[in-house]
Amino acid sequence: MNEFGPLARSGGPSRLCACAASTGRLGPTHALILLIALQALGSGLFLAGTSLSTVFALVGGLGAIGAGTLTLARGGRRLAAVVVEAAVRSGTGK
Repeated sequence: MNEFGPLARSGGPSRLCACAASTGRLGPTHALILLIALQALGSGLFLAGTSLSTVFALVGGLGAIGAGTLTLARGGRRLAAVVVEAAVRSGTGK
């Protein structure tokens, strides 16, 4: 019998996939890895000759996309609606 594959008799996820048993939240280790990755990306772009304002805009945009995705994934649709409304109002000059 194969105890690690789809033929497992436990009825649950295989033992090799610890991600199925996770809580679905971003832990401090994941946040640290993402922070280091964004800093490495910004540093690499700067060392490659990209202007500093472009690096800040790109990294800030990536952070905003990530925050928006997490907000929507956690069910914060009300908060997302407020943020979108504020962005639309600031874009139209109201």
